[in-house]
Amino acid sequence: MLTHELIPAVEADSKSLMVVLHGLGDSMEGYRWLPDAMGLPWLNYLLVNAPDDYSGGFSWYDIYENPGPGVERSRKALFELLDAQREAGFPADQIFQFGFSQGCLMTMEVAMRYPHRLAGCVGVSGYIHEPEQAITELSLVAKEQKILFTLGTFDPLIPAEKVKGQLNLLRKDGGMQIQSEELPKEHTLAGEEELSLIRDFISAARGDQ
Repeated sequence: MLTHELIPAVEADSKSLMVVLHGLGDSMEGYRWLPDAMGLPWLNYLLVNAPDDYSGGFSWYDIYENPGPGVERSRKALFELLDAQREAGFPADQIFQFGFSQGCLMTMEVAMRYPHRLAGCVGVSGYIHEPEQAITELSLVAKEQKILFTLGTFDPLIPAEKVKGQLNLLRKDGGMQIQSEELPKEHTLAGEEELSLIRDFISAARGDQ
């Protein structure tokens, strides 16, 4: 099981949960600021560490050779983690998945392949792993998943145009519902401007249930 920590909602009886996945070389410690910044008293947070050590933090998959085996292993671990949260009393349709960079890629793996519809998925500054293959392996609920995907027009690591093409492929050939937003940012979470987009998406998705 992946190392994780639950940060309870201010509203003690809330069953809404956001699973938070960090980027390469980071850890759950890098997202302890997020609950206060989001300001959503009804939202519980599950901060998660990736499985592999990397440069003082953790990694979800290998960036130097073939990422495929690591992506698959981490995806299975996330499925187990999500199943455990459902068993702990958080209904799937009240669970949000959030990820930055490598965590964004893993969030999209969940959106495309997890067999239960979630409340919503938020991917920040990432890309899609082998989208053509993923389209042939979508879960039965993938077309029902609500997704917000943000890109940086000045991102030096992940070109926005390439990712836009991947997202369009998932929309056109996979029938997936993806709201994509471009922001004038580099490879980062762009402060309140981006948090506001995420906050609005999460609040709207929760209201649609």
